[in-house]
Amino acid sequence: MKIDSIELREIRLPLVHFFETSFGRTTQRRIMLVRACEADGAEGWGECTAGEGPFYSEEWIDGAWSVIEQFLAPMVLGREVESAAQVCALMKRVRGHRMAKAAIETACWDLEAKRLGVPLWRHLGGVRREIPCGVSIGIQERIEDLFAKVEEELAAGYQRIKIKIKPGWDVETVARLRERFPDIRLMVDANSAYTLADAPLLRALDQHRLMMIEQPLAYDDMFDHARLQAQIETPICLDESIRSSEDARKAIELGACRIINLKLGRVGGHAEAKKVEQACREGNVPVWCGGMLESGIGRAHNIAMATLEGFTLPGDVSASERYWEEDIIDPPVEVTSCGTIVVRDDPGIGYEIKRSRIERLTVRRAILRAEG
Repeated sequence: MKIDSIELREIRLPLVHFFETSFGRTTQRRIMLVRACEADGAEGWGECTAGEGPFYSEEWIDGAWSVIEQFLAPMVLGREVESAAQVCALMKRVRGHRMAKAAIETACWDLEAKRLGVPLWRHLGGVRREIPCGVSIGIQERIEDLFAKVEEELAAGYQRIKIKIKPGWDVETVARLRERFPDIRLMVDANSAYTLADAPLLRALDQHRLMMIEQPLAYDDMFDHARLQAQIETPICLDESIRSSEDARKAIELGACRIINLKLGRVGGHAEAKKVEQACREGNVPVWCGGMLESGIGRAHNIAMATLEGFTLPGDVSASERYWEEDIIDPPVEVTSCGTIVVRDDPGIGYEIKRSRIERLTVRRAILRAEG
């Protein structure tokens, strides 16, 4: 494989409904798409999952665009590698910027799978043709709005409900939700909104039979999470703290979590995601696929990743229609009445790119080429 050109596009997609976390509220996604091409025109698509601002992580779309233009793309363009799994090694000199690296790397995996004429999920080593799905529900204006949202998602068949929490929207909210829906599979996501001093408050969640509490403490912490896990019964799930397979190994050995949320962008792409999944499987820690409000391209990559053996819990990979009036892939991602997504057998990510829609949505574009 030798990448001859990398095309960057920023598109803007309005959400069907605002999505609020402890970081703030999102009503529109600025999304960077990456198209990696070989000299003969063969292409693959990836998506940068960085947000509009550096709140979930240090990365954000403008920073990712800049680092790809100035550093990452020149490291990849014109360089020959045996497989997509080696692409990240070309960018190793740049520290961090995993979401930017993943945007290029995942595009190369899509290209390679298309070259081979196989679906990406099989090329990655996936073992299941159908993946279980859950949903993530943002912080709502009123508890009644939350009830309505949960009822809507349960009616659509989703197997697990995740709600965002923050101080002031936590224990009482969960108690009322559990009272209203006593038997649902329920988890909460704190997005680092608490400290170890909040252990008594978090311990109060134990009585509500939650599947897990996701990332309650600092985004870069493992030690305090291990101390917290020893004080509460509810399994802790780490998200932001896990940026590599080494992080996963250390967290498991420390007892900082009993579950891990795996996001492609956060760990730098498919090659590292496969290593994280393996480390978790060997440590008997379940894995599930997290979401970053991706368009259909990023969502398709998530679906492929979630077919790996270690993904035993319902992830945040849900239907296109939950987020967008019209997606940028065809067909849109759909969820069965049983709350699953059936993977597609078309080569690569398995979905057609809606080029005309992407063209209409594009607000900036750059084409980077190999020198000479």
